[in-house]
Amino acid sequence: MTALVDLGLDVTVPPELSAHAPAEALGGRRDGVRMLVGRRDRGTVEHHRFTDLPAVLRPGDLLVVNNSATLPAALPGRLPDGTPVALHLSSAQPDQRGAFLVELRRVVPGKAAAYYPPEETPARPGLRVGLPAGGAAELTGPFTARLWYAELTLPAPLLSYLALHGRAIRYGYVDRDWPIEAYRTVFATVPGSSEMPSAARPFTAEVVARLAGRGVLVAPITLHTGVASPEAHEAPYAERLHVPAATARLVGHVRAGGGRVIAVGTTVVRALESAADPDGTVHEADGWTELVITPERGVRAVDGLLTGWHEPRASHLHMLAAVAGLPLLAHCYREAVHHHYRWHEFGDVNLLLPD
Repeated sequence: MTALVDLGLDVTVPPELSAHAPAEALGGRRDGVRMLVGRRDRGTVEHHRFTDLPAVLRPGDLLVVNNSATLPAALPGRLPDGTPVALHLSSAQPDQRGAFLVELRRVVPGKAAAYYPPEETPARPGLRVGLPAGGAAELTGPFTARLWYAELTLPAPLLSYLALHGRAIRYGYVDRDWPIEAYRTVFATVPGSSEMPSAARPFTAEVVARLAGRGVLVAPITLHTGVASPEAHEAPYAERLHVPAATARLVGHVRAGGGRVIAVGTTVVRALESAADPDGTVHEADGWTELVITPERGVRAVDGLLTGWHEPRASHLHMLAAVAGLPLLAHCYREAVHHHYRWHEFGDVNLLLPD
């Protein structure tokens, strides 16, 4: 894995800015969240509602979205001594070496499962974690201090098993378990993500229809997200992707015509950049990507990015700085804190544009 240095984003996010629940559970709408727009060439920010997106974009722009559907990837488990644990599964498919990656977390009654610091984790080679209905996960070796390779023994196909026994992964800032539908976007058609590709969460059928009426194009890719424990701040690891030939061609057509390619989420940036030549030409792609995007590497196929709000030390910020530049990114984050934008997957969004 690539080691990432701290960008030095001098912003403190107060705990009260964490979004504890979906907007619609609080009497609002998915598309009613706020949207801060940052423009790189101008160095300016604007405050909007997400429903303003069609008016902010231009006819001929292309939004590329992730159609991966979130899995109920958190399973209840027990250690051999009977200690309850939570097992978070990183993928619906084994990785390149044929193994699954999992994270063990501590069960805290009435709260989200808690992070095990490396010095406290019970994980070890050969540990067998009991799962519901006679299933089991046997740890075979570490991938990182947090993630372990595991062999799964299940009484049913994985997707069916997760549907019966799993729940959506949640962290301490979310106040309760929410149905898996709360973690799926309007574009979700291909099951596979352990955590929600959350930048697209505010989209509704009404917003998509207005985008079409405005002449803004929408095209899909698939990238299945792994487990991104917010406490660890690890660099991205390999994830499964598919960039359709039609999407690749449309990216080239839009850019050739002077339109802007705007990724909806960091997952889309990773997918498109993994499928792009050095000159920015995007090709059909299918497989796994280990690409880590930094300001030094830059972006080649993406002009803008719609994203959520990340922790100031999150590895995602390197990608955001590659798209927007660190000065604009820092400006956006200071404004978001000052104006009380909401953080995390149920929160508000940030649209980073070139101009």
